[in-house]
Amino acid sequence: MNTTDFLVIESDAARADSVISALQFLGFHPQRSETLDQEALTTTAWRGVYVGDTGNAPRAEAQLDVLGHATQVPLLLAEDSPWASRLLGASSPFSSHVGVIGFPLRYEQFAEAMRCATARSPAGRRGEQRFVGESRAMGRLNALIRQVAPFDSSVLVLGESGTGKEMVARTIHDCSPRKDKPFIAINCGAIPAELLESELFGHEKGAFTGAISARKGRFEMAEGGTLFLDEIGDMSLPMQVKLLRVLQERMFERVGGNKTLRCDVRIIAATHRNLEQAIADGRFREDLFYRLSVFPLELPALRERLEDLPVLVAEFNQRLERRGVGSMRFAPSALQALRCYPWPGNVRELCNLVERLAILYPHSEVRAGDLPERYRGASLVEEPSGSNLLAMMDEASEPATAGNDATLLPEGGIDLKDHLADIEVGLIRQALDVTGGVVAHAAKLLHMQRTTLVEKLRKYGLQSGLAA
Repeated sequence: MNTTDFLVIESDAARADSVISALQFLGFHPQRSETLDQEALTTTAWRGVYVGDTGNAPRAEAQLDVLGHATQVPLLLAEDSPWASRLLGASSPFSSHVGVIGFPLRYEQFAEAMRCATARSPAGRRGEQRFVGESRAMGRLNALIRQVAPFDSSVLVLGESGTGKEMVARTIHDCSPRKDKPFIAINCGAIPAELLESELFGHEKGAFTGAISARKGRFEMAEGGTLFLDEIGDMSLPMQVKLLRVLQERMFERVGGNKTLRCDVRIIAATHRNLEQAIADGRFREDLFYRLSVFPLELPALRERLEDLPVLVAEFNQRLERRGVGSMRFAPSALQALRCYPWPGNVRELCNLVERLAILYPHSEVRAGDLPERYRGASLVEEPSGSNLLAMMDEASEPATAGNDATLLPEGGIDLKDHLADIEVGLIRQALDVTGGVVAHAAKLLHMQRTTLVEKLRKYGLQSGLAA
C-alpha cells in the first residue's frame, strides 16, 4: 500500500536516507522521486517536497515538474542544491515558504526548518485542507480539483454524507485565484424555505416581522469569493427559480428592497441526493441542474476505496496529535475487520472512530477485540474471559483430541500469526487483571521471565500504568 505524502528529490543515496529518517521521525511518509512514475508524482496529494542534489539535468527537470502542482506546500531545500537560486528567487512561488537545511543533517535544524516552512506555506495558513488517499479514485479526484480550481466554472459535488463535499469546495476555493476573498457556506436543507431567501439575498429594514435592521445575504458576503450551496437538492422549487435567475443574470434584490445589486461570486453546490431522479419526480428544476453542473465531481464512498484506510488513519492520528489528544494504531486484525465494515458514515465515521479509540487506548495498538462491537465483524474469534484464564492454561497443555472443535479452521481461512497475537494479548491482559497489574506476578502466572513479558507489553503497547 502506497501511503507516501512527502516527496524527496535527491540523487545522493546517503543524504536521501538521512532526510527520509528525519521525516519519518516527524510523522511523514516520504518517498524518493526515483521510485515513482510521472502519474504518481503529479496525482499524489503531497504535504511537502525536499529538493537536494538533482542528478542529471533532463531527469531533474522531469522530477521538478511536480513542483508546479505543489506550490502551496512547504519546501525543504539543501543549501548546496543546484536548484537553490531558482527556487529561492523572487519569482519562485516557493520563495516565501522554503526551509533551507545543511549537511551533515542535524535534527534540531531540520525540525525548525520544517516548522517555519509549514507555518509560512499557504497550505499551513489555511489549515491544510486537502484530500488524503492513494487509491486510483482519489488520484483522479485530486487531479480534477486542480484542473477546475483556476476557472470560475460552477461545480456540482455529488456524494454520500460524510465523504467530504464541503472540503472539496474549500479546496477548490483555496487553489483558485479567489483564495484571498471570502468562502461562504450555507446549508440549504437546514434553513426553512421561508427564511432561505433572506439568508441568500439579505433583507431591508422592515421587510418582515423581526427585520429591525437591514442585513446582507450570503451572496453579498461572498462578493469576489466563493459561495458554497450545500444540500442544494433540498431547496424548494420556488427558491430554485429565484436562484436560477441570479445565476443567469448575476443580479438580485434584497427581500423588501427595490435596488438591484450585482454579484461576482463563484458557485459550488453539493448534494447527497440523486438530482436526475429528483428532476424526473418534479422536485428539482432541470435548467438549474444544468446551470450548476458545468463541472460535476463525484466523491467515492469509503467502502469503494478501502485501500485508503491506513493512510486515512495516519492522517487522523496526526490531526489528533496536533490537538494534543494522542494517537493510536490498528493491528492487522483490526484493519481486516474494518475492511469488512460497510461504512455508512464514510470518512466522517472513520475519523470519529479513530478519535474515540485514541482516547480509550492512547499510544497503544488496537486489536480487533478492542473495536466497538459493530466494527468487529462476524468472523472475530472471541477472547476468553479473565475468570477462565487458569483453566485455559491447563487445557492448552492437554493433547488435542478428534472431538475437540475449539480450534477448527474457519471456512475462509485465517491469518495465523495475527490470530495467535490476538490470543497472546488476551491472555496477557487477563493475567494482568488477575494479578492487579503487577508485571512480576503476571509473568509468573504466564510461566515466562519478567523481562520477556516487559518486551511483549512494549510490543503491544500495554505497558502504561502497570506496577513492576
